[in-house]
Amino acid sequence: MRHRIAGRKLSRPTAHRMSMLRTMVTDLLKHEMVQTTEAKAREIRPLAEKMITRGKKGTLHHRRLALSQLPNKQIVKKVFDELAPRYAERPGGYTRVVKLGPRQGDGASMAVIELV
Repeated sequence: MRHRIAGRKLSRPTAHRMSMLRTMVTDLLKHEMVQTTEAKAREIRPLAEKMITRGKKGTLHHRRLALSQLPNKQIVKKVFDELAPRYAERPGGYTRVVKLGPRQGDGASMAVIELV
Protein backbone atom coordinates (compact mmCIF):
# COMPACT_ATOMS: atom_id res chain seq x y z
CA MET A 1 0.00 0.00 0.00
CA ARG A 2 1.19 3.50 -0.82
CA HIS A 3 -0.66 5.39 1.88
CA ARG A 4 0.82 8.84 2.58
CA ILE A 5 3.68 8.44 0.09
CA ALA A 6 3.89 11.47 -2.16
CA GLY A 7 5.76 11.79 -5.45
CA ARG A 8 7.02 9.45 -8.11
CA LYS A 9 10.47 7.87 -8.27
CA LEU A 10 10.58 7.97 -12.09
CA SER A 11 12.94 4.95 -12.11
CA ARG A 12 15.92 7.07 -11.06
CA PRO A 13 18.14 7.41 -7.97
CA THR A 14 17.27 10.32 -5.69
CA ALA A 15 20.14 12.62 -6.70
CA HIS A 16 19.52 12.10 -10.41
CA ARG A 17 15.77 12.60 -9.98
CA MET A 18 16.17 15.84 -8.01
CA SER A 19 18.71 17.19 -10.49
CA MET A 20 16.45 16.33 -13.42
CA LEU A 21 13.43 17.98 -11.82
CA ARG A 22 15.39 21.15 -11.02
CA THR A 23 16.63 21.31 -14.61
CA MET A 24 13.13 20.80 -15.99
CA VAL A 25 11.67 23.50 -13.74
CA THR A 26 14.46 25.85 -14.87
CA ASP A 27 13.70 25.08 -18.52
CA LEU A 28 9.97 25.57 -17.94
CA LEU A 29 10.51 28.97 -16.34
CA LYS A 30 12.99 29.95 -19.05
CA HIS A 31 11.04 28.86 -22.14
CA GLU A 32 7.55 28.89 -20.53
CA MET A 33 6.79 25.52 -22.15
CA VAL A 34 8.34 22.04 -21.97
CA GLN A 35 7.38 18.84 -23.78
CA THR A 36 8.01 15.77 -21.63
CA THR A 37 6.34 12.61 -20.38
CA GLU A 38 3.10 12.96 -18.49
CA ALA A 39 4.58 11.61 -15.23
CA LYS A 40 7.45 14.12 -15.30
CA ALA A 41 5.06 16.97 -16.12
CA ARG A 42 2.94 16.07 -13.11
CA GLU A 43 6.02 16.04 -10.91
CA ILE A 44 7.44 19.41 -11.98
CA ARG A 45 4.09 21.21 -11.77
CA PRO A 46 4.08 21.79 -7.97
CA LEU A 47 7.75 22.77 -7.99
CA ALA A 48 7.21 25.41 -10.67
CA GLU A 49 4.13 26.76 -8.94
CA LYS A 50 6.02 27.09 -5.66
CA MET A 51 8.73 29.09 -7.44
CA ILE A 52 6.18 31.53 -8.86
CA THR A 53 4.49 31.84 -5.46
CA ARG A 54 7.86 32.67 -3.89
CA GLY A 55 8.34 35.27 -6.62
CA LYS A 56 4.99 36.82 -5.77
CA LYS A 57 5.97 37.15 -2.12
CA GLY A 58 9.12 38.91 -3.28
CA THR A 59 11.13 39.11 -0.06
CA LEU A 60 14.86 38.57 0.19
CA HIS A 61 14.21 35.36 2.13
CA HIS A 62 12.03 33.98 -0.67
CA ARG A 63 14.61 35.00 -3.29
CA ARG A 64 17.28 33.07 -1.39
CA LEU A 65 14.97 30.06 -1.09
CA ALA A 66 14.42 30.18 -4.85
CA LEU A 67 18.17 30.41 -5.47
CA SER A 68 18.71 27.36 -3.28
CA GLN A 69 16.32 25.38 -5.50
CA LEU A 70 17.25 26.90 -8.88
CA PRO A 71 20.97 27.63 -9.17
CA ASN A 72 20.45 29.95 -12.18
CA LYS A 73 20.37 33.62 -11.13
CA GLN A 74 18.90 34.79 -14.45
CA ILE A 75 15.89 32.47 -14.08
CA VAL A 76 15.29 33.57 -10.48
CA LYS A 77 15.48 37.19 -11.65
CA LYS A 78 12.93 36.41 -14.37
CA VAL A 79 10.60 34.76 -11.85
CA PHE A 80 10.73 37.71 -9.46
CA ASP A 81 10.73 40.54 -12.04
CA GLU A 82 8.61 39.23 -14.95
CA LEU A 83 6.51 36.25 -13.93
CA ALA A 84 5.47 37.37 -10.43
CA PRO A 85 3.86 40.64 -11.63
CA ARG A 86 2.13 38.74 -14.45
CA TYR A 87 0.44 36.42 -11.94
CA ALA A 88 -0.07 38.99 -9.16
CA GLU A 89 -3.88 38.76 -9.29
CA ARG A 90 -4.00 35.00 -9.85
CA PRO A 91 -4.43 32.93 -6.65
CA GLY A 92 -2.67 29.85 -8.04
CA GLY A 93 -2.76 27.49 -10.98
CA TYR A 94 0.05 29.03 -13.00
CA THR A 95 0.73 25.95 -15.14
CA ARG A 96 -1.26 23.82 -17.56
CA VAL A 97 -0.58 20.20 -18.56
CA VAL A 98 -1.88 19.19 -22.00
CA LYS A 99 -1.71 15.52 -22.98
CA LEU A 100 -0.28 14.80 -26.44
CA GLY A 101 -0.59 11.04 -26.84
CA PRO A 102 1.94 8.22 -26.97
CA ARG A 103 5.57 8.73 -27.99
CA GLN A 104 6.44 6.86 -31.17
CA GLY A 105 9.56 5.16 -29.87
CA ASP A 106 8.36 3.51 -26.68
CA GLY A 107 4.70 4.45 -26.32
CA ALA A 108 5.19 6.66 -23.26
CA SER A 109 2.35 9.13 -22.79
CA MET A 110 3.62 12.61 -23.64
CA ALA A 111 2.44 15.97 -22.39
CA VAL A 112 3.23 19.66 -22.68
CA ILE A 113 3.49 21.68 -19.50
CA GLU A 114 3.24 25.42 -20.01
CA LEU A 115 2.70 28.60 -18.06
CA VAL A 116 -0.84 29.93 -18.33
